[in-house]
Amino acid sequence: MSVVRKLLIGLGATVVSVLVAAMGVDFGAAVYAEYRLSRTVRSAAQLSWDPSVAILGFPFIPQAAERHYDEVEIKANDVVHEGVGKAALEATLHGIDLTTSSWLISPGAQLPVDKLESRIIVDSAHLGRYMGIKDLLVEAPPVETNDATGGTTESGISGSEGLVFTGTPPDAEFDERVSVAVDLSITGDDQTTLEFTPTGILTGPGTADQDVPEDKVGAVLAAFRSTLPDQKLPFGIRPTSQGARGQDIIIEGITEGVTITPEGFIQR
Repeated sequence: MSVVRKLLIGLGATVVSVLVAAMGVDFGAAVYAEYRLSRTVRSAAQLSWDPSVAILGFPFIPQAAERHYDEVEIKANDVVHEGVGKAALEATLHGIDLTTSSWLISPGAQLPVDKLESRIIVDSAHLGRYMGIKDLLVEAPPVETNDATGGTTESGISGSEGLVFTGTPPDAEFDERVSVAVDLSITGDDQTTLEFTPTGILTGPGTADQDVPEDKVGAVLAAFRSTLPDQKLPFGIRPTSQGARGQDIIIEGITEGVTITPEGFIQR
């Protein structure tokens, strides 16, 4: 092996080592910033445990130096929640201005955000217990005009009409598992009440495929009619859509050009 080749190999190995070390430092800084933000949100929002936080975009250090994060995700599962007992809360922040804050976001920090997505996620089991339908299963409408994410919104949430609610209706004198089409809407003066309006019995593929006698239809549909009040989205965003994703009901709000603080993640 020539001397020149040996030098080139040595130089290449040095460059690779420097790059790996730099990536390690960048990754470590991002993890520390995520940890600090998670602790900040936990303390400010009075959560029982640290929420999941991800500061997206690579490399991280230039974002911190420029006092501007491209995208931040905050997720908290099994949060004690009004009505249903437990729910998951999510927020996705786009274009976070840290000019008046720090790259290590502290409680009380004022954070201008270009775009904010906010969600409440209630699974079928918790919703079913709330409605008195212990075996409830929620699914998206059988026919959806899907985009690339698999739903009718950017985050993959279905439309709000014709969701499939399957379960055994209580107090309907009909002890069979049935499928019902249900529409979702947000009502109330403060737009925090999720309303469930059954519209008909469903049969065929993807349903319980159970017919209901005509004299029992009214009682069965009534068992799937409900309202869920006090559904306040993280950071107080007004809902802009509601639907299903997987077996969960999701209320979502999307807005632009707002300023938030960490304690606003939980609305009390």
